[in-house]
Amino acid sequence: MQAAWSPGEAEAAPVVLEVQGLAVDFPSRRGVFRAVDGVDLVLRSGRTLAVVGESGSGKSVTARAILQILDQPGRIAAGRVLLHRHHTTKGAAASGGAEEVVELSALAPRSAAIRAIRGRDIAMIFQEPMSSLSPVHTIGAQIIEAIRLHDRLGKRAARERAIDLLRQVEIPRPETAVDRYTFEFSGGMRQRAMIAMALACNPSVLIADEPTTALDVTTQAEILDLIRRLQASHGMAVMLITHDMGVVAEMADEVAVMRHGQVVERGPILDVFERPQHDYTRMLLGAVRALDRPSPRRLAMRAANPPGAPLLRIEALRKVFPGQRRIFRAAAPPVIAVDDVTLELRAGETLGVVGESGSGKTTLGRCVMGLFDGLGGRIEYVGRDGSQTNLLGLRESALRPLRREIRMVFQDPFSSLNPRMTVEQIIGEPMLVNGMLSGAALQRRVAELLEMVGLPATAMERYPHAFSGGQRQRIGIARAIALDPRVIVADEPTSALDVSLRSQVLDLLLDLQQRLGLSFIFISHDIGVIRYFCDRVAVMYRGKVVEIGETEAVCTAPQHAYTRALLSAVPHPDPRRRGLSGRHRYTEGA
Repeated sequence: MQAAWSPGEAEAAPVVLEVQGLAVDFPSRRGVFRAVDGVDLVLRSGRTLAVVGESGSGKSVTARAILQILDQPGRIAAGRVLLHRHHTTKGAAASGGAEEVVELSALAPRSAAIRAIRGRDIAMIFQEPMSSLSPVHTIGAQIIEAIRLHDRLGKRAARERAIDLLRQVEIPRPETAVDRYTFEFSGGMRQRAMIAMALACNPSVLIADEPTTALDVTTQAEILDLIRRLQASHGMAVMLITHDMGVVAEMADEVAVMRHGQVVERGPILDVFERPQHDYTRMLLGAVRALDRPSPRRLAMRAANPPGAPLLRIEALRKVFPGQRRIFRAAAPPVIAVDDVTLELRAGETLGVVGESGSGKTTLGRCVMGLFDGLGGRIEYVGRDGSQTNLLGLRESALRPLRREIRMVFQDPFSSLNPRMTVEQIIGEPMLVNGMLSGAALQRRVAELLEMVGLPATAMERYPHAFSGGQRQRIGIARAIALDPRVIVADEPTSALDVSLRSQVLDLLLDLQQRLGLSFIFISHDIGVIRYFCDRVAVMYRGKVVEIGETEAVCTAPQHAYTRALLSAVPHPDPRRRGLSGRHRYTEGA
């Protein structure tokens, strides 16, 4: 278990980066928007500063301002960013020797001076590696380019250095991986490749901007453990940007809490977590700790109204995707996405489905929705009149009326809403297509649905871009319940949201479940969300259900080794309980 922050250690570590009174403006036709306002930060060698806050708080803008890579027309309006170069052995903690201070904020964004600093002195890991890495160049070519940009190495020496970096970040078979393309890597492997590129020139500062947001908990734990070990070996200062207070508790020595572009609280990790001074910090900590236990409201609902008879039965379900054809190479082998899965969903129940990326969770949900052909097994649905229908193999004309009763809420609230349609059109479309309502009656129903999900009726006149992520997800939920369904398949509906919004959306779903008698298949990789929201949980691994039971029983006394590995990979929102490096690791067949 890693020890928590020690004040004496931090005071002894030399300062490598200072941010003093930083302000960043974005001019627009409506005036100037100040995204960052008077931010002060200090990064020290070998220490981790976590910058935490919700989306829009200014975290990422602050990081981009340090490197002068602000999106246009953003500009630094005030303040200074100072890089301290300690002329000793690179990567070691400097206790003396000459010091050079470079004012980064005074350098032109496109100048050779700032380009020389990016990558060599300060490196950055971005949130989404797929959009940050080139799809048309090999991983090795991109790392080699970063190396040769700053170091005078020949191609062969740079390639050997790239292979060594891939080995350091624990990418399997680095000698062959160096010649693979981005799309041939999983999400976790892409992030490792991004870290290898960031480490190419042994930087003194590493900025990690939400490096694990898109990853499942086991991959997240591996990436965090990797960053920590590399920091220890290279002596880097790390600026970790995140909205996950569990990650902060696991990784940080110091914390800066941002809201509306300002730092509202900063201090050592134990002080901030155990004695928070600002109401906003207390709210963030309260939200994440609430998701660390079952929802009291759900428990009360189940005590008053236990789940009823089975509503949906999945029996021996199997889905195999054929191997993709590849130019000049043999076709990839078939992928068994869902393998002999048997589950049942009861009336009024929430069944959680949890597992890593690639475990088959989303494929299972889409099978229930009838979105795939070539399925084996059965999916028996009990209709309102008590009749039983096998959803597999039905024609589209037969599926259409059943899809009124089985609806879906999607993971990404940004891409799941048509940007060219108003909210009224988005929510009203299912009712219009099914010939249920039109005209003034449709408008009244849309207004009613908006009020049910906590949005004003006036929102129907606006477009999706005018809403936050949490509000967009509410619009998606309103669309899902528009046809008065009985079953909702919710595919990672809170993974793209800040922690404070997660509990709000989950409580909204509980409210709708109570009012409308809904049953949920709730797909997630977040054990905390599952524990808060679900009555029972099925744990999936490589297409199979390896464990199923009451949620609290599975979370407190897991029977399968893979479930224990999932639970041990979840970071606790308590810096005194750090332990990801000693987590249980699952090896199939072991």
